[in-house]
Amino acid sequence: MGDDDLVAVGADLEPSTLIAAYRSGLFPMPLSRRKLGWFSPNPRGIIPPDHLRVSRSLRRSTRRFAVTVDESFRDVVVACANPDRPQGWIDDDFVDAYTNLHRLGWAHSVECRNPDGALVGGLYGVRINRFFAGESMFSRERDASKVALVALVEMMQDSGMTLLDVQWLTDHLASLGAIEVTRSEYLTLLSAAVGEP
Repeated sequence: MGDDDLVAVGADLEPSTLIAAYRSGLFPMPLSRRKLGWFSPNPRGIIPPDHLRVSRSLRRSTRRFAVTVDESFRDVVVACANPDRPQGWIDDDFVDAYTNLHRLGWAHSVECRNPDGALVGGLYGVRINRFFAGESMFSRERDASKVALVALVEMMQDSGMTLLDVQWLTDHLASLGAIEVTRSEYLTLLSAAVGEP
């Protein structure tokens, strides 16, 4: 996290606040139990939809799981909020806020299920027109979260979406094709993506 990634403190998690924030290039994370921070990383991690790297082993893994969309949104967010995960920050307020966004049609989940039908991986985020903000992902079986990401990118390509925000670049995301762009470059891409389809 860079020194200037945190750009605002305060406000709330109401739907109108969240959507206005994403349109402006911001996303929330709690700073403490009662203090909300709004971040705009510089540089910003993104995955261009035509840039996803799918290894041969990952391609094989896509055949091991069934993928669904928006069938178990809250379950996915709760799994991402597992307090045993390192650097877990998703609390009950975030679960409720994003579940509410989902009910309103703004937030979406991609679920991975094993042959027994159990939820073993997935991701969730916010969509505005041609933009998807990936918020978090989880995996209980090898490659399950990666398979969810592959499915998301394929759906984005099919529907003409242009920007997948992954917030900060990690080694894990870089191995899948994520790159960094400057804040100004990100805001230019975001403006084009959230404009009217």
